[in-house]
Amino acid sequence: MKQQQPYQCGVDAAIDVVDGKWKVHILWVLNDATRRFGETRRLLPGISEKVLTQQLRELEADGIVHREVYEQVPPRVEYSLTERGLRLNAALAPLAEWGDERIAMLREGDAPAA
Repeated sequence: MKQQQPYQCGVDAAIDVVDGKWKVHILWVLNDATRRFGETRRLLPGISEKVLTQQLRELEADGIVHREVYEQVPPRVEYSLTERGLRLNAALAPLAEWGDERIAMLREGDAPAA
């Protein structure tokens, strides 16, 4: 878990957990299935192995992702969401819906001027 931050509100605390370019994407990939590292990486085009490893470790430290290591040769590692991770994804779902609406609006050319 990250060092305790002086949060101003719950949104600050939540954003601290999902802060990072790939964390929300990782959460969505793991939402419906337990996945091995390689499969997760293939589902996230553009992410490097180093960044995926780092972000998975941070999500694990925050209690969002569970890492299961199977003692076999070669070692098998699987990642899944914890109950806390599933609740976080449920909380992010309305934001995703809002984003989908924004994408549709931008495609239709109805975007407000910047």
